[in-house]
Formats: sequence, structure tokens, C-alpha cells
Amino acid sequence: MSKELGRNLKQDGDVVLIDKHADGKIWVLTMNRPHRMNALGDGMAGAMTEAFEAYRDDRNARVMVVTGAGDKAFCAGADLIETSESHEEAGDGKAKPSRGMGRLGFFNMAESLNLWKPTIAAINGFAIAGGFMVAMQCDIRIMAEHAKVGIAETRWNMPGAAWMAPLTRQMPLGCALELTMWGDTKYDAQRCYDIGWAQAVVPKGKLMETAMAYADRMLDMGPRSVSNNKEMVYRGAYMDPRDSQRFGSALEKNLQGMTDSIEGPLAFSEKRRPNFKNS
Repeated sequence: MSKELGRNLKQDGDVVLIDKHADGKIWVLTMNRPHRMNALGDGMAGAMTEAFEAYRDDRNARVMVVTGAGDKAFCAGADLIETSESHEEAGDGKAKPSRGMGRLGFFNMAESLNLWKPTIAAINGFAIAGGFMVAMQCDIRIMAEHAKVGIAETRWNMPGAAWMAPLTRQMPLGCALELTMWGDTKYDAQRCYDIGWAQAVVPKGKLMETAMAYADRMLDMGPRSVSNNKEMVYRGAYMDPRDSQRFGSALEKNLQGMTDSIEGPLAFSEKRRPNFKNS
């Protein structure tokens, strides 16, 4: 990926593409290795981590859509061919992370990166193993009708347990265990929707349109309030209820004195779209 994140990236050699819309408020991140089902090789995960951090730190950026190039795969996870080659080069048979997994390894977009801005996964095909992880780390998931997901680590004796804990926050325990322990299990888009893991299932031709509509709606929301709610939902899952109430009350003190806290009620009273500036 080019280091110049301030412009749209359209070079064929880039493993991650960034497009910016709505004057830079909406970012679209595309995993761009369609010839390898967008697997996390060639430094892709590291490039993604840099892009997530750039999105986090850009005060103008409000929402990100994450998707894959083509319509066959969202992301096939770790590049097993690359991993096999690295083992062969090492000559010791010991498991090593793929060169594509990045400096944070099995990253968590919320807690690990302190990323409290919204992210949307537009799942355009297979989301397997590490690709499932990427989709899981997004806040909501929109799936094309033909898309399928699975967690194949046990099938190939690969590591993955480090990122699986949040699964039971997103789906029933039995489904989480079926996916993680039986590595040949795949859920189609409708099953993902039925268990609550996906928030919408649409024809593949409507996938990005739907995801961008979700992103556009986010521009009507107060960005500080959005980040407060996301952080509270994620962190509150591990807290005693009384601690979470105190944490939430302390967190929301950051709304006091904001111009946006005046703009929100004013826009409501004037029956117009708010013009939030995160200030």
C-alpha cells in the first residue's frame, strides 16, 4: 500500500486500496489480492493496520467500509501458501506467523487499536479464518447472498484461538463452537443473518450500495456520541454492571461544552439534518 493515505489508491500493485467519499468522511478499504482470494499475504495485514490507524487519527473521517476485491472472496485468511513457503525456508517445521499478518498479529480493531469509530464489513464472498476475524472485528456486517463464512484453523492445525473470544458476544455458544472446532463448517449468508451475526443480506449487486447507505446514515450521527457508545458496548461486556455504569457516565463527560451538543438539539427543533463537526 502506498504510504500516501491522503489520496485515493488505485494502483494494481497495492494490496490495500483506500477510497474516500463525502469529502473524506467515508472511507472504503478494499483488500486487493483477488488472485489469492484476498488472503492476508504480501504484507496486507500490516497495510490494513496502518490504514485503520490513519482512519482512527483523521479527525475528518467518520465511518469506514471494509470489503474485498472481486465477488469471490472477502478474505480467505492467512495465505497458507506463503506460510508453507516460510516454513520451508526456515527448515525447522516450526509454526511461524505468515509474513502478511502484520506487526500486531491477530489485531483487534477496537481495543487493540483504540479504534472507536464505526466500521462496516461488506462481505462480498468467502470470509474464512483470518478473513472471518476481520469481518468479526467490524461493528456490523452486510453480506452478499452468495457469501459464506467459516473458521478453518483446526482443519489445518493453525493458530487462531487468540482472536476467538469475542465470538460469543456475536452469536450463540453452540454456533461459535461449531465454527471454531469443526473447521470444515461453513455458514451461508442467511444462516449468519438468522443467528444475528450479519445485520443484512442483499443481492451481490446491491452489497456496496447497502453498505454505503449505512455509512451515509452515520454522517447524521454525533461522532463523539457514536464513539462513546461503541467503546461502552465493547468494554462493558467485561465489566460488572455497576462499574460499567460509572465508566459510561465518566466517558460521556466528553460531550459537555461541545458545539455538536448544541447543534444536535437545534437541528431536531428546526427539523433539518445536523451539521456535526466533532467539536
